[in-house]
Amino acid sequence: MSQPLFEKVAFIGLGLIGSSLARVIKAEHLAHDIVASTRSKKTLEDAQALGLISQGYADPVEAVKGADLVVLALPVRATQKVLEIIQPYLTEHVILTDVGSTKGNVVEAAQAVFGESLPAGFVPGHPIAGAEHTGVHAGKVDLFANHKVILTPLPTSAAWAVDKLIQLWQAAKAEVICMDVEKHDEVLAHTSHLPHLMAFNLVEQLAKREDNLDIFRYAAGGFRDFSRIAASDPQMWHDIFFANKKAILNAVDGFEAQLTIIRKLIEDEDSQALMGLLGHAQAARQHFNHMLAKKPFMEKNNVTQQFTIQPGVKQFQGKFTVPGDKSVSHRSIMFGAIAEGTTQVTGFLEGEDALATLQAFRDMGVSIEGPKNGEVTIHGVGMQGLKAPQSAIYMGNSGTSMRLLAGMLAAQKFDSVMTGDPSLSKRPMERIAKPLRKMGAQIQTTGERGTPPISMGGNQQLKGIQYDLPMASAQVKSGILLAGLWAEGETAVTEPEPTRDHTERMLRAFGYEVKTEGNRISLQGGGKLIGTHIQVPSDISSAAFFMVGAAITENADVTLEAVGINPTRTGVIEILKQMGADISVENERIAGGEPIADIRIRGTRTLKGIHVPEDQVPLAIDEFPALFIAAACAEGQTVLTGAAELRVKESDRIQVMADGLKSMGIDCTPTDDGIIIEGKGKAGDWSAIFTGGEIESHHDHRIAMSFSIAGLRNSEVIKIVGTETVATSFPTFTQLTAQAGLTIEVTE
Repeated sequence: MSQPLFEKVAFIGLGLIGSSLARVIKAEHLAHDIVASTRSKKTLEDAQALGLISQGYADPVEAVKGADLVVLALPVRATQKVLEIIQPYLTEHVILTDVGSTKGNVVEAAQAVFGESLPAGFVPGHPIAGAEHTGVHAGKVDLFANHKVILTPLPTSAAWAVDKLIQLWQAAKAEVICMDVEKHDEVLAHTSHLPHLMAFNLVEQLAKREDNLDIFRYAAGGFRDFSRIAASDPQMWHDIFFANKKAILNAVDGFEAQLTIIRKLIEDEDSQALMGLLGHAQAARQHFNHMLAKKPFMEKNNVTQQFTIQPGVKQFQGKFTVPGDKSVSHRSIMFGAIAEGTTQVTGFLEGEDALATLQAFRDMGVSIEGPKNGEVTIHGVGMQGLKAPQSAIYMGNSGTSMRLLAGMLAAQKFDSVMTGDPSLSKRPMERIAKPLRKMGAQIQTTGERGTPPISMGGNQQLKGIQYDLPMASAQVKSGILLAGLWAEGETAVTEPEPTRDHTERMLRAFGYEVKTEGNRISLQGGGKLIGTHIQVPSDISSAAFFMVGAAITENADVTLEAVGINPTRTGVIEILKQMGADISVENERIAGGEPIADIRIRGTRTLKGIHVPEDQVPLAIDEFPALFIAAACAEGQTVLTGAAELRVKESDRIQVMADGLKSMGIDCTPTDDGIIIEGKGKAGDWSAIFTGGEIESHHDHRIAMSFSIAGLRNSEVIKIVGTETVATSFPTFTQLTAQAGLTIEVTE
């Protein structure tokens, strides 16, 4: 048996928190002996009867003698008096900690007793956990599980003491955070103390009403949930409110100021501003949770998701509408925000990446209603109306958001910082930073590789430039053009190959003149955008998975409705046609300035391997993971060159796809700028191409969906790990594949 963390633990006070921690120490065998001291003789008797302590003492001196851990689990205002009593009897290497909700007063109490030379083992602490009931019987061994415990080490605190306390709280299955004392009290004043004060105040206010019985009788769940904390111990909260007086009063002032604002909006019946405020608050709650976890916006659980596809012959048929185009959705928010007047958006993609963009503009003071069923209303603030965000702008997993916003933020009057999740934080941002610096922007990326966070200095007068893109990139082109909206003179970008032109098309839809002369795109700074209506077409990148799925499945017949067929995005259609796919584009029309059509694909012929024309590569850059699956099912060799950009997407898509294909029995060779795939297809043979295996998607949504489509031709079980990011672009992917005939089991 391993040696316990402590020889003797002494609790001073044994209420809910103390008795719960004692239960943990007992259950996990963390101490040879546990004792306690409290004024209540019955509490000590009950604790002994429960087996929590070996001895109980009325005198705290007797409890702390020989203890190597002393836990102060008592009202915060009693701390100094107890320390004065026990100070002469504490051992030299004792760890002294507390569980109080405020820390500044605990440190002051210790300094009053010990002077400035505080014990090396003194480490204040605060478990953020509780329950309505108090006392030794209310304690629970799992009270701290999945809750945070904040330790506030001081300059005098020894590392060994901090380490032992971290081990103790981790044994209680808590998440341990270290924080400065003053910061702790400020944060808790806003997140814990103010809500409790408000709950007590609300219940007191309603209790004074003559019709109080009816109010409490008919109160709904929201009132019960909020007012529940007013059932907490009044003495404890009385002490906390005085102990953290300064920070709590600041929090109350902030609440009163915000309440005055919302009261005025209601009084004036300012519908637009009120909807903006309420919508921002609603979105912010979910947004902040995901920022802290650095996870995608729509991920529901703190776990990795997995797709599983069973072997067997499948069908793939039906008529489908895939989600809205992500590129157009991003831009509709960005341009609507800086336009004059109102912009109505329909077909908006309610996926994580587009929601990141929407949240960013809410954080910069733009009133946005929705999204609801793909509808968004943006109340534009004009070219000069964006406001400084309160903190760093979190872009989740969206490289498009970060690169395009870099151009816009570089021209604003305020400083700004953009961050992202772990995947986005590895992606190169110097490609947009370098041209923006040439325009006069103050912009910094991080580390040698030029990755996020990105910091931008405000109040820079940008000047238009002529920039030759070294690599075809719609994101970099768009970031430069957007900076050009505020720049002096002409901003022009020349591309080595045509890339998607959603930015140019949508700027024109908002009334801003953009010139396209061959591969040179230019605009003059200083104009304005006018609010309009934007219909977002279905995303051809999402449709690509269904196109490939139908092309590799016998007797498949799939129609995809109202898909965007912007000529800078149709590479996937042209490449599949060259491979011999039975694919047709029907009912072509224009919507929101973008060409759309219905696309029909049938599984009637075996695909042929090809050398992908390099002029089609920029027009299909996001669709290549799916096209690699088509190539594996084709007869003969497929060669891709000129696609180095695939290595700097959400993952290194060339290497990740090659690793997955090899594990499923496909012979392929990755190259610096592409891949060579030896197709296993045979004319007239629709049998399984892929073996099974476990695929690591590296949390890249397009990798996950591409290998899912391989499940239409598998002979063994396919498991794909890290699929939670599919929600970034295609939230309904598994639902629609199931309707078509491909069942994907989702586990978390």
